[in-house]
Amino acid sequence: MQTLRKTLFFLFLSLCILPQIHPPVALVLGSIIGLGLGNPYLNLSHHWSKKLLKISVVGLGFGITAQQVGSVGADAAIYTAIGIASIFLSGFILARLIRVESQTALLVTTGTAICGGSAIAAMAPVIDARQHSISVALATVFTLNAIGLLLFPPVGHALGLTEGQFGVWAAIAIHDTSSVVGACATYGTHALAIGTIIKLTRALWIIPVSLIAAHFVRSSRTVKVPWFLGGFVLAALLQSFAPPIHLTDQTTLFALLALIARQSLVVTIFLIGAGLTPKLLARVGHRPLLLAVALWILASTVSLTAILSGLVPIPDLPAESVSPSATVPLEHRHLEPT
Repeated sequence: MQTLRKTLFFLFLSLCILPQIHPPVALVLGSIIGLGLGNPYLNLSHHWSKKLLKISVVGLGFGITAQQVGSVGADAAIYTAIGIASIFLSGFILARLIRVESQTALLVTTGTAICGGSAIAAMAPVIDARQHSISVALATVFTLNAIGLLLFPPVGHALGLTEGQFGVWAAIAIHDTSSVVGACATYGTHALAIGTIIKLTRALWIIPVSLIAAHFVRSSRTVKVPWFLGGFVLAALLQSFAPPIHLTDQTTLFALLALIARQSLVVTIFLIGAGLTPKLLARVGHRPLLLAVALWILASTVSLTAILSGLVPIPDLPAESVSPSATVPLEHRHLEPT
């Protein structure tokens, strides 16, 4: 049986390298391993999913211009701040009503408000969180991430959302960076650019939020700054201003790196799915799950209503703002909807 598990693990992993495999399919394949057969490489899956996610995010910067990062990031600053503040206020009120233990409630709320597992990992040492609280928060957010990746694209299509609208909605309402990028990549390249930039803009809030928490709990722990945020911006600057290196008449080095990053993200999502285990899901108590679902529904519905009503501006990415080195040949644009 162990040999079968290992064989299928590497078979599914190999399939996820192919450009025909999209993020939702990778998540399903990973879940078959994690929840169905049992992951023979569980620790390695957790380890490499974290590393590959960060590398993939940096690589995606080679497909986005510095002008886009600056424009979309500036547009998103105000409603990002409002959204995060609203989620924290709602989380505080709901946690008291549902009677969720304080550390778990803060971690779940932080993960929902900012960027899922990365925010939880940054906040946990600052408040000296117990391992049980960390595990419950991560398992809760992890489960909703998987649901969001599968659910959001078909809902977006059913509602007739444009790529710009979907990118903003996904970045606001889906917890983790990996699921935001995966869902947006499935929806289209325009959605991918907007969703990635806005989500990373939200991730920057890890720093002030952690510092505020450290002040209230009188913690001297150092706040960790996610290095991949700077790497993403640096990649965008390089592909915008560095001379393009042409590999063929139609493809540049930066375009190839962006393409590789998208597919490495698919592999990352497979590993995340393979990390879903019955034991992990069993850690999720009904109260933390109820809090997380309530916050998720609140963030999703309020943000979607604001987007459809025009209260949230949709960033504009004019074609002329895209650097020629960011262009991917048509035959390689496998993540765009047909």
